[in-house]
Amino acid sequence: MPEAILLKDVEGLGEAGTVVDVSPGYLRNYLAPRKLAQSATSASIAAAQRRLEQAETAAREQSERAQENVALLSKTVLTISHRAGDDGRLFGSVTAKEVADAVQQARGLKIDHRKVRLEEPIRELGTHMVEIEVSEGVTASVKTMVVEEK
Repeated sequence: MPEAILLKDVEGLGEAGTVVDVSPGYLRNYLAPRKLAQSATSASIAAAQRRLEQAETAAREQSERAQENVALLSKTVLTISHRAGDDGRLFGSVTAKEVADAVQQARGLKIDHRKVRLEEPIRELGTHMVEIEVSEGVTASVKTMVVEEK
């Protein structure tokens, strides 16, 4: 049986980068045309190993950057000014987009507003803790002070 290197995860066969034994027809007629696998040679196995190592290095570097960003954001205190009434309620609200813009202005980190976790928009003056998802499964709490606009 010929060996094949999986280029993508194939259900029931294996994960990307693994070498598997498959029938010649399955490789030629199904896996190769869909770019799911390629024939395993010594050069292609070495190339797959290099790609796997590069992916692991990139994932590790991204994780380190995410941890640095979490540390930076945890020290950050955002101040957002908004118009408010005498009772401390805002005219309108502070949205996730405004929080993301304030982070970019304060620290230079571009954060997608969809990663800012607000259960509801902030509608009152005061100090609020806002959760921001920096990367997959890594979140930071940012102290956000909403003050009255003068």
